[in-house]
Amino acid sequence: MAEQGRGFVPGRHKIESYGGGGFRFAEMSHRGSLLALPSGIHALEAVATAEIDEAALAPLFAEGEGTIELLIFGSGENLRPPSAALRARLKQAGIMVEAMATGAAVRTYNMLLDEDRRVAAVLIVV
Repeated sequence: MAEQGRGFVPGRHKIESYGGGGFRFAEMSHRGSLLALPSGIHALEAVATAEIDEAALAPLFAEGEGTIELLIFGSGENLRPPSAALRARLKQAGIMVEAMATGAAVRTYNMLLDEDRRVAAVLIVV
């Protein structure tokens, strides 16, 4: 993955494909999970929903108030919502969260990008 810092590609990018342990976007491929933000796409170490906590989403909370209205939470092959503590922290930050399997999350994220919505996504690898 091209980097600015460790595991970061600046800019908003649609996810071109997913599966086989990774994702394609911005004419690159990446193995592992992603955090897609308005400022860019970050590599995530997590491979399961339970590994996503406030610390893992620190770049999301650093985006600035009002930058993100909705977090699409792609939880892998099956729907697994984020923890109650994380949902409460997102709500406190004014960010709604929608959990779904990663495939549906990729499609939803891309559609919302096309609509120029204030969206971010956690995409757990499948």
